[in-house]
Amino acid sequence: MKQIGILYHPKIEAAHTVAKELQNFLGSRGISVWLCSAWEREKARAQVKDTDLILSIGGDGTILRAAQAVLPGLTPITGINLGKLGFMTELSVDEAMEKLPALLAGEGWIDERALLEAELSPQHGENETPRMFYALNDVVVARGAIARVVYVEASIDGEPLTTYKADGVIVATATGSTGYSLAAGGPILHPQANEFLLLPILPHLSSVYTMVLPAKSVVKLRVVTAHEATLSIDGHINLPLSSGASITVKHSSNTARFLRVHPETSFYGSLEQRLKGKQ
Repeated sequence: MKQIGILYHPKIEAAHTVAKELQNFLGSRGISVWLCSAWEREKARAQVKDTDLILSIGGDGTILRAAQAVLPGLTPITGINLGKLGFMTELSVDEAMEKLPALLAGEGWIDERALLEAELSPQHGENETPRMFYALNDVVVARGAIARVVYVEASIDGEPLTTYKADGVIVATATGSTGYSLAAGGPILHPQANEFLLLPILPHLSSVYTMVLPAKSVVKLRVVTAHEATLSIDGHINLPLSSGASITVKHSSNTARFLRVHPETSFYGSLEQRLKGKQ
């Protein structure tokens, strides 16, 4: 590897400290290194092109931001965990210096994760082209600041399914099945599965079940509300939605890539500990 980027959580002092330590460690091995806050997406995107690996220092939220800086590119990410759960992270801080040489020597393996593509159609009165987003975790259509339910008309492959009367609706990848979707009562999928989930958030007198959809499915969500709703991509890209807004969600042909060194089976062995917030 010739160049490595380090994206760190700017609100955790230890993250910047670890980032500087890793910069010095990698620099002593003749590797070019750049540092950037994971919150500065466009600044990071401008440096990703010739980068061989991204080190994400923080928790799962930092990895989600790192992925947005990379996608739809193929630069792999390795997460160093300073958070609580760390479902997507690979190394603890204590492991980082020990395991990095193995990764640099090509001893790791690539974990490819499914992505969703969400297309937001122009809303009434807007003279714009549709906007496209990638989601590693989830696409959420939900109520805005006013604590009232929204109506979300859902269809799958052009066939009407139901109208959810709820706080919102989640469309989640297998990776996202251990996040907001799990908190809303959804099942856990193996992280390398291509299926994705459709489920409501706190439904009121409407469907409460979760749909597990095959990768070829196309979900369309249309918002009907007397007040503003919100579109959230991976929890940190948030856009206002007015009544009539339409979002089409489908499995992406692109993937997110993670460089890992632990055995592939470690997901099962660590699942219960991670769910309990232990490392």
